[in-house]
Amino acid sequence: MSVVTRFAPSPTGYLHIGGARTALYSWLYAQRMGGEFVLRIEDTDIERSSQDAVDAILEGMEWLGLNWDKGPYYQTKRFDRYKELVGVLLEKGEAYRCFCSKERLDELRDGQEARGEKRRYDGCCRNLSAEQIDASQPHVIRFKNPLDGSVVFNDNIRGPIEVANAELDDLIVARTDGTPTYNFCVVIDDWDMNVTHVVRGEDHINNTPRQINILRALDAPIPEYAHVSMILGDDGKKLSKRHGAVSVMQYRDDGYLPEAVLNYLVRLGWSHGDQEVFTLDEMKSLFTLEEVSKSASAFNTEKLNWLNQHYIKSLDAEHVAGYLQWHMDDQGVDVSNGPSLAQLIAIQGDRVKTLKEMVQISRYFYEHFDALDEKAAKKHLRPVAKQPLLSVKEKLAALSDWNAEAIQSAIQATVDELEVGMGKVGMPLRVAATGSGNSPGLDVTLELIDKDTVLSRIDTALVFIAKREAAQ
Repeated sequence: MSVVTRFAPSPTGYLHIGGARTALYSWLYAQRMGGEFVLRIEDTDIERSSQDAVDAILEGMEWLGLNWDKGPYYQTKRFDRYKELVGVLLEKGEAYRCFCSKERLDELRDGQEARGEKRRYDGCCRNLSAEQIDASQPHVIRFKNPLDGSVVFNDNIRGPIEVANAELDDLIVARTDGTPTYNFCVVIDDWDMNVTHVVRGEDHINNTPRQINILRALDAPIPEYAHVSMILGDDGKKLSKRHGAVSVMQYRDDGYLPEAVLNYLVRLGWSHGDQEVFTLDEMKSLFTLEEVSKSASAFNTEKLNWLNQHYIKSLDAEHVAGYLQWHMDDQGVDVSNGPSLAQLIAIQGDRVKTLKEMVQISRYFYEHFDALDEKAAKKHLRPVAKQPLLSVKEKLAALSDWNAEAIQSAIQATVDELEVGMGKVGMPLRVAATGSGNSPGLDVTLELIDKDTVLSRIDTALVFIAKREAAQ
């Protein structure tokens, strides 16, 4: 039997990080087993669903590289199929028409709550006679859940789970307007799409016995189930918007690479020994559902940052450059006049945790800056720096080859000539050329800035020093 897994998000919002992890686990299992991965959009909640949300889900999946083999399927395009099978249940006596009013149901539940009982439907319409049924009157259709016995299934993550049928009431499978409900649509979709393994969040555990009973009533095969535990925030509470970036695309916007997010997500509940860094091929070959933890996982932003920096430094620079270009464009930086992004990554990669930070600290390679960093200029562009800057400018201007080795020689020659420490020349030059007191090595930094631009910036720094000198 070929393995078929699925990811079935509701388009009522973006693809959040918890959903992305579920999608990843489902995708990895299909990859490892040589099976198929299905994407299904569960959009039966018409009032809350939107095309924007659908687009956000597809964009998130594509950015992560979780490509689907079939789909995306949309539940709203399958209503005829659901209606057909509701009819089958009615014909088999596995479902019935319920005419209970909202007022009666509210009164029933209020009474149960007052008595400390579980809120549930009491089966009032379960055994109506043919004479009592008028299908022209407003009604819903309920699944006739078994009254005796229990549902037992082996969760691939949690082990055996048993739920007594007496704990389950007769859930609605079709609303008054005829539209099908979530639990029913899911069952039919998994059956029609030949899904063999359902990987989803632990909040669906209570739905599983109900869905198994419906499958049995339809004589349909029952898939295997694996329920993934929730993700907690850094503070130990359930991950939510207050913890910051919970949308997959927010991580892209914040400068994370998809490889880092995938690596982080796979470890957020799954482990393989003490290994922390996994290539995608390693994930595919090593991932198993049985090794997924039953316990909740705590989100750790520091670890994600560490992984992201690792991938910025270790992945092919041209590959990373493709993602960095997006951030340059997003922040309005024109990189046509300056070093290649691959060159930039080579010297800045170990200085940042995100690509967004790399843009912020690299603007001076591509743009003229209007102002010097106040703190750095105050410290390093003092009158005493005038002579070192004049001397090093003269030597830099004389260079016929503008490369790191020649630039370093010019700087060292200035240090030797003036008989001062490297900092007395290097720091004023760094502030003049980059606008701040932080940069990679001066030789490689200046090599990536146009020679005339460097000389012009030194002149600007000398003007700053002259004004400061005159003010004293």
